[in-house]
Amino acid sequence: MSEAKRPKSLDELGEPLTIDVPFDEQIIREYLLDNPDFFVRYPELLVAMRIPHGEKGTVSLVERRQEQLRSRVKQLEEEITSLMSTAYRNEQIFMFNTELSLKLLKSKTLDELRETLAQELKGQFGFSHVRLITVHDIDVDLSRVWNERLETGYYFGRLTHKESQRLFANEVGSVALSRLSSECGKVIFAIASPNAAHFHPDMDHLLLDQLRQLLDHMLPQF
Repeated sequence: MSEAKRPKSLDELGEPLTIDVPFDEQIIREYLLDNPDFFVRYPELLVAMRIPHGEKGTVSLVERRQEQLRSRVKQLEEEITSLMSTAYRNEQIFMFNTELSLKLLKSKTLDELRETLAQELKGQFGFSHVRLITVHDIDVDLSRVWNERLETGYYFGRLTHKESQRLFANEVGSVALSRLSSECGKVIFAIASPNAAHFHPDMDHLLLDQLRQLLDHMLPQF
Protein backbone atom coordinates (compact mmCIF):
# COMPACT_ATOMS: atom_id res chain seq x y z
CA MET A 1 0.00 0.00 0.00
CA SER A 2 1.49 3.31 -1.07
CA GLU A 3 2.26 5.94 1.50
CA ALA A 4 -0.15 8.96 1.57
CA LYS A 5 1.40 12.07 0.05
CA ARG A 6 2.39 14.58 2.69
CA PRO A 7 1.87 18.32 1.96
CA LYS A 8 5.08 20.25 1.48
CA SER A 9 6.21 22.66 4.15
CA LEU A 10 6.99 26.32 3.48
CA ASP A 11 10.71 25.50 3.62
CA GLU A 12 10.29 22.77 1.06
CA LEU A 13 8.40 25.07 -1.28
CA GLY A 14 11.43 27.33 -1.30
CA GLU A 15 9.38 30.56 -1.69
CA PRO A 16 7.39 32.55 0.91
CA LEU A 17 3.68 32.01 0.78
CA THR A 18 1.76 35.20 -0.02
CA ILE A 19 -2.00 35.60 0.27
CA ASP A 20 -3.56 38.38 -1.77
CA VAL A 21 -6.06 39.85 0.71
CA PRO A 22 -7.41 43.34 0.00
CA PHE A 23 -6.36 46.01 2.51
CA ASP A 24 -9.57 47.05 4.26
CA GLU A 25 -9.12 50.40 6.03
CA GLN A 26 -12.63 50.23 7.45
CA ILE A 27 -11.82 47.05 9.34
CA ILE A 28 -8.72 48.66 10.86
CA ARG A 29 -10.69 51.76 11.76
CA GLU A 30 -13.43 49.73 13.47
CA TYR A 31 -10.86 47.61 15.31
CA LEU A 32 -9.13 50.69 16.73
CA LEU A 33 -12.47 52.21 17.75
CA ASP A 34 -13.51 48.96 19.43
CA ASN A 35 -10.15 48.61 21.17
CA PRO A 36 -9.23 52.02 22.60
CA ASP A 37 -6.48 50.40 24.70
CA PHE A 38 -4.56 49.28 21.60
CA PHE A 39 -1.99 52.08 21.86
CA VAL A 40 -1.79 51.55 25.61
CA ARG A 41 -0.61 48.02 24.91
CA TYR A 42 1.71 49.19 22.14
CA PRO A 43 2.83 52.71 23.24
CA GLU A 44 5.92 52.60 21.03
CA LEU A 45 3.66 52.96 17.98
CA LEU A 46 2.57 56.42 19.07
CA VAL A 47 6.09 57.70 18.43
CA ALA A 48 7.20 55.24 15.77
CA MET A 49 4.29 55.82 13.40
CA ARG A 50 4.76 58.88 11.20
CA ILE A 51 1.91 60.82 9.59
CA PRO A 52 2.35 63.08 6.53
CA HIS A 53 2.22 66.77 7.44
CA GLY A 54 1.86 69.68 5.04
CA GLU A 55 4.48 71.85 6.77
CA LYS A 56 6.68 69.51 8.84
CA GLY A 57 6.95 66.59 6.43
CA THR A 58 5.91 63.92 8.93
CA VAL A 59 4.85 63.92 12.58
CA SER A 60 4.11 61.29 15.18
CA LEU A 61 0.60 60.40 16.33
CA VAL A 62 1.28 62.23 19.60
CA GLU A 63 2.36 65.41 17.79
CA ARG A 64 -0.63 65.20 15.48
CA ARG A 65 -3.00 64.81 18.41
CA GLN A 66 -1.44 67.76 20.23
CA GLU A 67 -1.79 69.86 17.10
CA GLN A 68 -5.48 68.93 16.78
CA LEU A 69 -6.10 69.81 20.43
CA ARG A 70 -4.38 73.19 20.04
CA SER A 71 -6.46 73.89 16.94
CA ARG A 72 -9.66 72.94 18.77
CA VAL A 73 -8.76 75.16 21.77
CA LYS A 74 -8.10 78.07 19.42
CA GLN A 75 -11.43 77.49 17.67
CA LEU A 76 -13.28 77.42 21.01
CA GLU A 77 -11.55 80.62 22.12
CA GLU A 78 -12.63 82.35 18.90
CA GLU A 79 -16.20 81.14 19.34
CA ILE A 80 -16.30 82.39 22.95
CA THR A 81 -14.87 85.76 21.87
CA SER A 82 -17.50 86.02 19.14
CA LEU A 83 -20.32 85.16 21.55
CA MET A 84 -19.08 87.70 24.09
CA SER A 85 -18.81 90.34 21.38
CA THR A 86 -22.36 89.62 20.20
CA ALA A 87 -23.68 89.69 23.77
CA TYR A 88 -21.95 93.01 24.42
CA ARG A 89 -23.30 94.50 21.18
CA ASN A 90 -26.84 93.35 21.99
CA GLU A 91 -26.54 94.83 25.47
CA GLN A 92 -25.40 98.16 24.01
CA ILE A 93 -28.30 98.13 21.53
CA PHE A 94 -30.76 97.36 24.32
CA MET A 95 -29.46 100.20 26.50
CA PHE A 96 -29.45 102.64 23.58
CA ASN A 97 -32.97 101.65 22.55
CA THR A 98 -34.22 102.08 26.11
CA GLU A 99 -32.83 105.60 26.35
CA LEU A 100 -34.01 106.52 22.85
CA SER A 101 -37.50 105.16 23.52
CA LEU A 102 -37.85 107.38 26.60
CA LYS A 103 -36.78 110.42 24.58
CA LEU A 104 -39.16 109.62 21.71
CA LEU A 105 -42.08 109.12 24.09
CA LYS A 106 -41.60 112.72 25.26
CA SER A 107 -42.10 114.06 21.72
CA LYS A 108 -45.03 116.43 21.44
CA THR A 109 -45.11 116.67 17.65
CA LEU A 110 -44.18 114.52 14.65
CA ASP A 111 -41.41 116.95 13.72
CA GLU A 112 -39.93 116.66 17.21
CA LEU A 113 -40.05 112.88 16.99
CA ARG A 114 -38.32 112.94 13.57
CA GLU A 115 -35.60 115.24 14.85
CA THR A 116 -34.91 113.21 18.00
CA LEU A 117 -34.86 109.93 16.06
CA ALA A 118 -32.42 111.23 13.46
CA GLN A 119 -30.15 113.03 15.92
CA GLU A 120 -29.78 110.05 18.27
CA LEU A 121 -29.20 107.43 15.57
CA LYS A 122 -26.70 109.58 13.70
CA GLY A 123 -24.84 110.41 16.90
CA GLN A 124 -24.68 106.80 18.14
CA PHE A 125 -23.93 104.93 14.91
CA GLY A 126 -22.65 107.55 12.48
CA PHE A 127 -25.53 107.13 10.03
CA SER A 128 -25.76 109.74 7.30
CA HIS A 129 -29.55 109.81 6.92
CA VAL A 130 -32.54 108.81 9.08
CA ARG A 131 -35.96 109.43 7.55
CA LEU A 132 -39.65 108.60 7.85
CA ILE A 133 -40.90 108.63 4.26
CA THR A 134 -44.59 108.62 3.34
CA VAL A 135 -45.32 106.69 0.15
CA HIS A 136 -48.07 108.00 -2.14
CA ASP A 137 -49.52 105.75 -4.81
CA ILE A 138 -48.88 108.33 -7.53
CA ASP A 139 -45.16 108.28 -6.72
CA VAL A 140 -43.99 105.49 -9.00
CA ASP A 141 -40.41 105.29 -7.69
CA LEU A 142 -41.35 105.11 -4.00
CA SER A 143 -44.16 102.67 -4.75
CA ARG A 144 -41.66 100.40 -6.49
CA VAL A 145 -39.40 100.47 -3.42
CA TRP A 146 -42.40 99.72 -1.21
CA ASN A 147 -43.60 96.81 -3.33
CA GLU A 148 -40.28 95.29 -4.39
CA ARG A 149 -37.54 96.18 -1.92
CA LEU A 150 -39.88 95.90 1.07
CA GLU A 151 -41.88 92.89 -0.03
CA THR A 152 -40.83 91.03 3.15
CA GLY A 153 -41.10 94.13 5.37
CA TYR A 154 -37.35 94.77 5.61
CA TYR A 155 -34.48 95.48 3.26
CA PHE A 156 -30.75 95.61 4.07
CA GLY A 157 -28.13 96.37 1.45
CA ARG A 158 -27.39 98.76 -1.37
CA LEU A 159 -29.69 100.80 -3.59
CA THR A 160 -29.52 101.90 -7.19
CA HIS A 161 -28.50 105.49 -7.85
CA LYS A 162 -32.10 106.36 -8.72
CA GLU A 163 -33.45 104.80 -5.50
CA SER A 164 -30.83 106.59 -3.39
CA GLN A 165 -31.72 109.92 -4.92
CA ARG A 166 -35.45 109.39 -4.40
CA LEU A 167 -35.20 108.20 -0.79
CA PHE A 168 -32.36 110.38 0.48
CA ALA A 169 -31.73 112.99 -2.25
CA ASN A 170 -28.14 111.79 -2.20
CA GLU A 171 -25.90 108.84 -3.00
CA VAL A 172 -25.51 106.56 0.04
CA GLY A 173 -23.40 103.54 0.91
CA SER A 174 -25.91 101.02 2.28
CA VAL A 175 -29.38 101.18 3.82
CA ALA A 176 -31.79 99.60 6.26
CA LEU A 177 -35.43 100.00 5.27
CA SER A 178 -38.54 98.92 7.12
CA ARG A 179 -42.26 99.15 6.51
CA LEU A 180 -44.26 100.58 9.36
CA SER A 181 -47.67 99.09 10.16
CA SER A 182 -50.75 99.89 8.09
CA GLU A 183 -52.05 102.02 10.99
CA CYS A 184 -49.34 104.53 10.12
CA GLY A 185 -50.29 104.54 6.44
CA LYS A 186 -47.58 103.73 3.90
CA VAL A 187 -44.49 104.89 5.77
CA ILE A 188 -40.90 103.72 5.26
CA PHE A 189 -38.49 103.95 8.17
CA ALA A 190 -35.22 104.52 6.29
CA ILE A 191 -31.64 104.60 7.60
CA ALA A 192 -28.56 105.15 5.44
CA SER A 193 -24.87 104.65 6.17
CA PRO A 194 -21.95 106.07 4.18
CA ASN A 195 -20.31 102.65 4.55
CA ALA A 196 -21.33 100.36 1.67
CA ALA A 197 -20.72 97.26 3.82
CA HIS A 198 -22.51 98.42 6.99
CA PHE A 199 -25.95 97.07 6.08
CA HIS A 200 -26.08 93.72 4.32
CA PRO A 201 -28.78 91.08 3.66
CA ASP A 202 -27.48 88.60 6.28
CA MET A 203 -27.59 90.96 9.27
CA ASP A 204 -30.26 90.74 11.97
CA HIS A 205 -32.82 93.50 12.43
CA LEU A 206 -32.89 93.69 16.23
CA LEU A 207 -32.33 97.46 16.41
CA LEU A 208 -34.64 98.26 13.51
CA ASP A 209 -37.40 95.97 14.73
CA GLN A 210 -37.51 97.47 18.23
CA LEU A 211 -37.63 101.01 16.86
CA ARG A 212 -40.24 100.05 14.28
CA GLN A 213 -42.55 98.73 17.00
CA LEU A 214 -42.22 101.98 18.94
CA LEU A 215 -42.90 104.07 15.82
CA ASP A 216 -45.93 101.89 15.01
CA HIS A 217 -47.28 102.82 18.42
CA MET A 218 -46.47 106.54 18.30
CA LEU A 219 -47.12 107.77 14.76
CA PRO A 220 -50.91 107.26 14.75
CA GLN A 221 -51.08 109.67 17.73
CA PHE A 222 -49.90 112.64 15.64
